[in-house]
Amino acid sequence: MFKTIKNAFKTPEVRKKMLYTLILIVIFRFGCFITVPGVDTIALAEAMQASTGSIAGLINTISGGAFANLSIFSMTITPYITASIVIQLLGMIIPSLEKLMKEGGEVGKQKINKYTKLMALVLALVQSLAIYLGYKDTGIFIEQGFLTGAMVVLSLITGTAILMWLGEQITNKGIGNGISMIIFVGIVSGLPSGLVSLWNIIVTDAGISTVGILTTLAIIVGAILLVAGVVFVQEAERKIPVQYAKKVVGRKMYGGQNSHLPIKLAMAGVMPVIFASSFMTFPAMMIQIFAADKIGGTGFLAGLYNFSIATSTSSVPWGYSLANAIVYLLLIVGFTFFYTYATFNPAEVSTNIKQNGGFIPGIRAGKPTTDYISAVLGKLTWFGALFLSLIAILPMLARFSSVDISFGGTSILIVVGVALETVQQLESQLIMRHYKGFLEK
Repeated sequence: MFKTIKNAFKTPEVRKKMLYTLILIVIFRFGCFITVPGVDTIALAEAMQASTGSIAGLINTISGGAFANLSIFSMTITPYITASIVIQLLGMIIPSLEKLMKEGGEVGKQKINKYTKLMALVLALVQSLAIYLGYKDTGIFIEQGFLTGAMVVLSLITGTAILMWLGEQITNKGIGNGISMIIFVGIVSGLPSGLVSLWNIIVTDAGISTVGILTTLAIIVGAILLVAGVVFVQEAERKIPVQYAKKVVGRKMYGGQNSHLPIKLAMAGVMPVIFASSFMTFPAMMIQIFAADKIGGTGFLAGLYNFSIATSTSSVPWGYSLANAIVYLLLIVGFTFFYTYATFNPAEVSTNIKQNGGFIPGIRAGKPTTDYISAVLGKLTWFGALFLSLIAILPMLARFSSVDISFGGTSILIVVGVALETVQQLESQLIMRHYKGFLEK
């Protein structure tokens, strides 16, 4: 990886793209510290300290700490990610939208992008309203009233729109993966605070703690093993052998070669975890907007609110956290199977193999091939779904201990995935510009 980055800096065109991306990332990080107008920063700091069990603390956890400043980028790129997931799911249900995705070409991509941005702005409006109403009664705003609320909501929506533009520029003129890169930077920005927390475990008021040293070493070793496991699962694939029959066309003979059908171990990637997280936190946002007075009670809405925020806080009773973890696991497993089978159709793959004169050794063409591919895909999907669930639930279990983990399971999945994809992008760009040298080697 480091060799790839070094070679990229030696190539003028790739170096310009990397520097351009770095400038946009710096702009993003500066924007994270620009507070929305009309906020008393001292009262905001006090409110954040007391918001561990509220929707404000929940949103701050989801946004990777950017919400602590109530900046214009507080919502990060989450509305766009959610909108992208919704559009993809609708494309699997609505035939016209599915046709536009598969057969629309460049025009279709532009229309899908337009629909995604419009939906992202609508979701940003809902989320910004939840943020404003969550802080409305905390006294952090210098003035109360409709104009203040409108200004806060408009600032947050504008910040999301700017982030969408930054991501698009990184994709088109930078090194690529703009939206993923913004999420990556937002998550990695919390790494220094995590290192400070580890240092505080070692060095206490009484001096250097032996238990703290052992705890820190255990955390570091666990993190390395976790990252290694994520890399393995992200890159692992099952190769199903496929043999193509020979055929004569004119005087030439085609086919006859052996190939394979690659099936990823975690084909759905991190999408099921992201969608499950959005699904779990949605009830708390809606209750905060429409029934904020019920939160402190003992009725159904209060229980649903505590159940929803149990993802990000340990201040609620353990029963809610246990129920939350179980439902969270089931949602991840369900969305993993749904997303995998929606994007990979065994029957279609089997038909394509048959039409090209291919077959899996020992398996008949047609329905037996479809059943075999479905069985292999099902086993791999079960493993990938359980792995994603375990990685996502581990931080929830760690919240009941005294260790403060800045990186959640979802964060690790995203960081590793984006890092691997970015390195692959750089390697492909280097190969395109220096293919002669690679061929000579």
